[in-house]
Amino acid sequence: MLDKKILEKAFTTLVTAKTMAEWYEANFKTVSKYVHATSRGHEAIQIAVAMQLGPQDYAFPYYRDDAMLLGIGMQPYDLMLQLLAKRDDPFSGGRTYYCHPSLRDADKPKIPHQSSATGMQAIPATGAAMGFWYKESMGLPQEAGDLPLVVCSLGDASVTEGEIAEAFQMAALKQLPILYLVQDNGWDISANAKETRAQNAFEYAKGFHGLEAISIDGANFIESYTALEQVIQTIRTERRPFLVHAKVPLLNHHTSGVRMEWYRDDLDEARSRDPYPVLWQQMLDAGFTASDLQAIEATVLQQVEADYEKALAAEDPRPEDLFTHDFAPTPVTEEVGERSPQREDKVVMVDCALFAVEELMKKHPECLLYGQDVGGRLGGVFREAATLAQKFGDNRVFNTPIQEAFIVGSTVGMSAVGLKPIVEVQFADYIWPGLNQLFTEVSRSNYLTNGKWPVSMILRVPIGAYGSGGPYHSSSVESVLTNIRGIKIAYPSNGADLKGLMKAAYYDPNPVVILEHKGLYWSKVKGTDMARVNEPSEDYLLPFGKANVVQEIWPQETQETLTVITYGMGVHWALNASAGMPTQVEIVDLRTLYPLDEETIFKSVRKAKKCLVVTEEPVNNSFARSLAGRIQEECFRDLDAPVMVIGSENLPAIPLNSTLEQTMIPNAEKVKAKMEELLRY
Repeated sequence: MLDKKILEKAFTTLVTAKTMAEWYEANFKTVSKYVHATSRGHEAIQIAVAMQLGPQDYAFPYYRDDAMLLGIGMQPYDLMLQLLAKRDDPFSGGRTYYCHPSLRDADKPKIPHQSSATGMQAIPATGAAMGFWYKESMGLPQEAGDLPLVVCSLGDASVTEGEIAEAFQMAALKQLPILYLVQDNGWDISANAKETRAQNAFEYAKGFHGLEAISIDGANFIESYTALEQVIQTIRTERRPFLVHAKVPLLNHHTSGVRMEWYRDDLDEARSRDPYPVLWQQMLDAGFTASDLQAIEATVLQQVEADYEKALAAEDPRPEDLFTHDFAPTPVTEEVGERSPQREDKVVMVDCALFAVEELMKKHPECLLYGQDVGGRLGGVFREAATLAQKFGDNRVFNTPIQEAFIVGSTVGMSAVGLKPIVEVQFADYIWPGLNQLFTEVSRSNYLTNGKWPVSMILRVPIGAYGSGGPYHSSSVESVLTNIRGIKIAYPSNGADLKGLMKAAYYDPNPVVILEHKGLYWSKVKGTDMARVNEPSEDYLLPFGKANVVQEIWPQETQETLTVITYGMGVHWALNASAGMPTQVEIVDLRTLYPLDEETIFKSVRKAKKCLVVTEEPVNNSFARSLAGRIQEECFRDLDAPVMVIGSENLPAIPLNSTLEQTMIPNAEKVKAKMEELLRY
């Protein structure tokens, strides 16, 4: 028998969650303005885990875990502020759904950003556990008390997601201190387990060697508490992952908008497994009286009613609140350090990046690098990580499996526990599996947590066509990335910019994607020698959002002029194309695609009166076309010609054959022809 204080707290919390669900139903017309779900039927297992977590631990709940939130010390009023999307909602300031928490209180487990977690949370959660693994392996300081662990809460249906396999694989491979708590109520929404799952989570976990799993009755509080007590103690001491599969009934609607009576045919059976009467009997067995329990229920009802009325009266967000916390403030706002010190030899672009990472790792033990093939054997397929594993160790520079989603999404958890991950996707063509994590988890974290959890990470992406890379190693993807709000994007054209932006990205608390053109890495492409530079000093920082006028002209009275707005390889095409007309063509290197230096762009366009946007992407529906439209809108009265754009041909992929490749993408000759056409306009 458990201690009576544990039982009393559990019963009070369960009754609170149950009463809130019933109160929401009784006031359905008011509370159903925004969608919500409840933990009704799941309460026992959620409370059992919540009561055993400390402030050093990290939790990644899912949208049915309001009993878990109550169990860690949240009050009904806190949850109701989110239910009603109020301004003082402690999680998101009214921005996101009920039971999508984020918490950074000193006395409670930490909860980073939670999306509508249907499996996506497993990768950030596993990233947090990998962060603990890294900090312990490096002897970095941790919070006082028991060694921390991570709880990732999941519905059983979400375990069918492919990203779950990536998370389980890394947890088992690295032996990470994480508990995957799977609450199995037998349903997705209207589809049940028999229709959609070949096995449950307990059976599935058996395929991951090193991930131990147990299956329990999650509707029985005492069984849940004692089983979890043993599991959690094992994770704390042995530092290895567990999966707990908890069978529970779903006793309420899937959500307030999807009613159980529309599709459920098992409600009588589900109600027979209600955890509430089970815990009621366990309380009586422990010596509580029915009067004791009724008194607890009366007190809870009084609090729920009072908190509900208080939450109803709370202030709604103000219109100006919409515009806060899209990004955390960065300390790097000015260019500092020596950009071009005297050196014996110029350095290729890939080495500027390598030296930048090496300098950062020497200075900051919380900096680490991982991705496909970046470890000691190869050091990256472009040698962009050469010698780093040998210098800093295999726990700090390591290979991942072929898991773009994990590479990207794990940075959320890594950042949350105080680390600064630099990660790589091997080619831009491989970024697609990682976009779910980049969009849903990484980019929205700061905004949807009201500034509590910015994701501080760098994602390096080799990009662009070079050397007959064919359809799977040559793509340009910047238009997709620039449509993801909440990330910063760099696309440098030379080694100095790459090093300065890499350093600035490290000190930026926000997520940064750096697009690095493969054809500029070694300046092997004809006409790209200017990508080689005198390596900048170690303290060189280049702020984001500062374009560079790499070729400047004066206003002309007697001849036509134009400005080229471009980035990456486009800078070199423009420089070579304009070699015979340097007084007529100004060239603006954007350096970063977000933030965008509109001031420099518009100033140059107004001076030259004509504008050509050069990109390597196919033009239709592209970032370049959007930029041209913005320029046309802002500078219309100053233009002597329509803003023109040149890019690759609008075809599905870049062919392998070198003739076809060169036919598809721009080059200096094509850009020159477009310049001449525009000058004649």
